[in-house]
Amino acid sequence: MTRNIIELVVGDLSDKKKWREYKARVKALPGGYRTAVEGIEKYLMYSGGITSGPQIVAMVNDLADLFERAAADGTPIRSIVGSDPVEFVDAFVANYSDGGWLAKHQQKLNEAIDKAAGEQDG
Repeated sequence: MTRNIIELVVGDLSDKKKWREYKARVKALPGGYRTAVEGIEKYLMYSGGITSGPQIVAMVNDLADLFERAAADGTPIRSIVGSDPVEFVDAFVANYSDGGWLAKHQQKLNEAIDKAAGEQDG
């Protein structure tokens, strides 16, 4: 009962625990990789789009997995993100956008255009 009340006020406690675990993983990355992930994370939080706590946690954990493997293999950061980091992050986020506010509006736009095209043809 108490846990339910606390989660109602502060959110899902398991997501918060997973977030702290993710932050510890990022902190353990070698300097350049850590800086890259922190920059990507900041961009993700400011660019919005994903509003679901579980989706955010899944996304950042996959991001940490990617950079941990790259660091272990010695993969250069530019080999991961390419020449356009914004394009990389936008493509990365697209894999997690179901249920986000942007995905909903993109769907509505597609539906409006389909309707308009049908009205024009009919």
